[in-house]
Amino acid sequence: MTVLVGYVPSPEGEAALRAGIDEARLRDEKLLVVNTSRGDALVDPRFAQEPDLAHVREDLAALGVEFDLRQVLGGGDAAEEIIELAEQADVSLVVIGLRRRSAVGKLIMGSAAQQILLGAGCPVLAVKAAGQE
Repeated sequence: MTVLVGYVPSPEGEAALRAGIDEARLRDEKLLVVNTSRGDALVDPRFAQEPDLAHVREDLAALGVEFDLRQVLGGGDAAEEIIELAEQADVSLVVIGLRRRSAVGKLIMGSAAQQILLGAGCPVLAVKAAGQE
């Protein structure tokens, strides 16, 4: 089986990656790190650039974690992509990072984390970056 991490180049994404590494080691499973963007904006801060991906590859290789790193561009909604991959890849756990949002922000924009928490067919571990309440 596999632990899937929804990764974005942010403190929340790094927290999810660290938690995913811990879970993959604990479960003796492979780690699948996924970064996705619909590609509908000229600049998407959630879409990892090559230096971000190199950092992830180097960290995982140095830690001796078996991993696969996938970047999906032009796909569907990030939450839908993660849920679909979780179903296809025999995932035992999905790990996501949470960021603080106001109630109005969630109402207007929706929440990918909420979609994943409610839609994934396996357990989901949601983590916060250090220093968040």
